[in-house]
Amino acid sequence: MNNHHNHDHSQHESHNHEGSHHDHHEQMVQDFKKRLAISIIITIPMLILSPMIQSFIGVDWRFPFDQYILFALATAIFFYGGWPFLTGSGDEIKQKNPGMMTLIGLAITVAYIYSSLTVFGLEGGQFFWELATLIDIMLLGHWIEMRSVMGASNALEELIKLMPNKATRINENGDTEEVNIDSLEAGDHVLVRPGEKVPVDGTIVSGQSSIDESMLTGESVPIEKHENDEVIGGSITQEGSLTLSVEKTGDDSYLSQVINLVQEAQESRSKAQDFTNRAAKWLFYIAVLSGVITLVVWLSFGYPFDHSLERMVTVMVITCPHALGLASPLVVAVSTSLSAKQGLLIRNRINFENARRVDTVVFDKTGTLTKGEFGVTDILPENDYDQNKLIQLAASLEQQSEHPLAQGIVSYAQSNNITIKKANDFQAKTGEGIEGNINGQHIDIVSPNYLDKQQIDYDDDTLKQLSDQGKTVVSVLVDGTLAGMIALADIIKDEAKEAVEQLHAHGIEVVMLTGDHERVAHWVADKIGIDQVYAEVLPDEKADYIKSIQQQSKRVAMTGDGINDAPALATADIGIAIGAGTDVAMESADIVLVQSNPNDVVSLFNLSRQTYRKMVQNLWWAAGYNIVAIPLAAGVLAPIGILLSPAVGAVLMSLSTVIVAINAKLLNTDN
Repeated sequence: MNNHHNHDHSQHESHNHEGSHHDHHEQMVQDFKKRLAISIIITIPMLILSPMIQSFIGVDWRFPFDQYILFALATAIFFYGGWPFLTGSGDEIKQKNPGMMTLIGLAITVAYIYSSLTVFGLEGGQFFWELATLIDIMLLGHWIEMRSVMGASNALEELIKLMPNKATRINENGDTEEVNIDSLEAGDHVLVRPGEKVPVDGTIVSGQSSIDESMLTGESVPIEKHENDEVIGGSITQEGSLTLSVEKTGDDSYLSQVINLVQEAQESRSKAQDFTNRAAKWLFYIAVLSGVITLVVWLSFGYPFDHSLERMVTVMVITCPHALGLASPLVVAVSTSLSAKQGLLIRNRINFENARRVDTVVFDKTGTLTKGEFGVTDILPENDYDQNKLIQLAASLEQQSEHPLAQGIVSYAQSNNITIKKANDFQAKTGEGIEGNINGQHIDIVSPNYLDKQQIDYDDDTLKQLSDQGKTVVSVLVDGTLAGMIALADIIKDEAKEAVEQLHAHGIEVVMLTGDHERVAHWVADKIGIDQVYAEVLPDEKADYIKSIQQQSKRVAMTGDGINDAPALATADIGIAIGAGTDVAMESADIVLVQSNPNDVVSLFNLSRQTYRKMVQNLWWAAGYNIVAIPLAAGVLAPIGILLSPAVGAVLMSLSTVIVAINAKLLNTDN
């Protein structure tokens, strides 16, 4: 018993860890926001006091000791606003992997130390205003970026919520008692009432019921379960009570194994560095190298050390472009809001950006390509029975049943304005169907097996044909005589065929991966033109199928909506959850489609391509500033009298920042 208790505790540990991770991210976003606000307030007097800015706008507001006030303000902004970058650059250097943080850290440290020395006697102009604006813009960029990528994964929390906490245990005397799940042991007997969640994995000892496993296995039709059949913890009984013998608890249970699969897949996900970081890494090396070369060259030409040092500092500060800090975050912010308007919620930005490289899209069937609900496809009356009359009788009786097939027939009657009558003496015949009286007639709605048992003749060929199309057939008997059959199937979404055609037009292969029956899967695939079908796949195998496709050097996007899809969503290069699905599927995914429309998968790839294009353009604009500014700041054209002053550098820098901001906004018009 202790083992089970410990397991439960460890589950809650992971649950708390997930929650604390989310809270930590929220705190970081708030911290950047607060640092940004305070840094902007400090920047305003710094700009007013800066000699370079004053000379640039043609005023002289100097007064005694003004540079000491400027130094004090610069010290405050350097240590308060710059702290995340200073600590971040320390971490990057420790990992021997300089990136954006190191580049910013280098620029603000060089600007601060050099400018402080000029206040206390070194010859040269100071860069305090550069320091302040760089910190402000980088804080803004990071804050925008963190807000747009926020959404820590709560998948494990959602999975744990699925399991009921309590179970009804039957003791040796036959009495029932409510106990905590973690106190159950293998061999215990538990009672599961109609409509309850099955508390643990077990075997039916007595009773029978249809059990909805769709959330766990992807099986679209509730399964009839009898004595000696196994049931999965977390599935839902529909009618009939069951007594179970507990088989697996804690870590061994099916749901726990799914939790572990999701966890493993999330942890093994590549920590791909984003685009800007790679650019920043090279700029860091360029900044250091350019600075050192500039110093050495100016000194070798016989210039004094303070002049050569100012050139070096100018180069090193100018190499960190403000525009680079905004190049990606602004595009991300625009594409995130644009995608939200289109019903695409981006949870993992790096994987969203990589969606443009996908060459294989894997769809789950139930709830993704199909509606996950039954609709009437064929009405086959016998003996010249009227179609509407047949539906009326079926719907009048089925309205008292909770079964998905019943709901499909009732919906069909309502949408076709067929009057539903009152049924009396309703009774469920578990495993066989339902019966009741309508206007003095005895009505049975039964499975083909019941007809065989009662030796009632029916058209065997038609039934086989419908079954091969993946349809479920019910028979309606009026006073013991067959009045007709009604075929139902999981309704294919209207947009599914269009989505597959558009994906094919982009050269993307489309695969279906489902837990449903082979014949049902192939019928749906043929209807909408899917290239490849994997059917009757167990949930814990779905992630393996994704891996096997990836091993063929393919980049895979998985689209699904059920708990059974969660490990596969987390394993795929890009996980896309259908919004009407379960919370856990959404939490395992990189992108959530709010509208549950397969066409949105196509929109997602288009937006990913556009976002990437804008990012590349922005990085070129940001880098273009460097390509021009670094040689000029170093003094390449000094022999012909052209030397980039820090003030002109500031104008160029502002210009590239404005261009980057406008270009990001133009993402709207491209769509």
